[in-house]
Amino acid sequence: MAGKRKGGRLGLALGVLVLVVLLVAGVGWWLSRENPTSPIGQPPATEPGEPERTQPADCPDVSLISVPGTWESAADDDPYNPQANPNSLLTKVTAPLAEANDPARVEVYTVPYTAQFRNPQLPEDVSYNDSRAEGTEKLRDKIASTHERCPFTKYALLGFSQGAVIAGDVTGEIGNGDGVVPADLVLGTVLIADGRRDQGAIGPGLQPTNGQGMEISLQGASGLTELIADATMTGPRPAGFGALTEQTASLCAGPDLICNAPMDAAGGAARLSEFLNNNAVHAEYDTNPNVVEGTTATEWSRQHLQSLIDSAEEVPHS
Repeated sequence: MAGKRKGGRLGLALGVLVLVVLLVAGVGWWLSRENPTSPIGQPPATEPGEPERTQPADCPDVSLISVPGTWESAADDDPYNPQANPNSLLTKVTAPLAEANDPARVEVYTVPYTAQFRNPQLPEDVSYNDSRAEGTEKLRDKIASTHERCPFTKYALLGFSQGAVIAGDVTGEIGNGDGVVPADLVLGTVLIADGRRDQGAIGPGLQPTNGQGMEISLQGASGLTELIADATMTGPRPAGFGALTEQTASLCAGPDLICNAPMDAAGGAARLSEFLNNNAVHAEYDTNPNVVEGTTATEWSRQHLQSLIDSAEEVPHS
């Protein structure tokens, strides 16, 4: 009887041992089938679902996207060589940057849209509402299409006047998690003469404190602006720039009614006709020495954007 018990115990032990060996071997076979190149017990080199940090050869490290102001762009303009308005303010920034950087590293793109502002002097122009909507959609589409092909490309945005409203709105969407790319892909945004500039705007120089963007001042009188210029004044950006607040620089000349209108609606409405007829300072950001001390708004923007470009990682190409 004792011999039988010993034999039974030995058989049971051998059976358990065989079962364990088979179980380990089975797990090992399953792991090697899932990831043949990974040693058993070692995690794969790339986490599941994580793309390799390489991009197609035509993907830039940085996409610098410029949104011109009213009457400085057209829907059929060449985004890589804009000619709709040879005197467009932002070409004073983008042209030197395009020349100074390897196009394989930096793409310089100007959003082509119908940049107009219908008013009594220009009754045949496209309305501000329609112009702004077109520019906003084209900016979103450009960022989204680039990101789909080039997931590691970073973005720098630049806008002037109506273009600053557009670039600022899209920056706000991204910074608040509602945009077409994650916020960490945006290196920074520069807004010159932003019509939605509020008192909390961050600027590099002499940020005006006695006014705000015309779209904020005139929000309460939007019925009047719609009647005069078919332009809805949308007020401040409800959530600001979110995670991109510190990365967004606003430049505004004190006398410029677009970005520094009187704080009250009555004062802004009284000066609306002045803006429509004579707002010369709005066209002088390339020469005005009173926006950023020691330089001009365009030169500061160029240097700032170049520093953002220089900070961007170089992504290997596949």
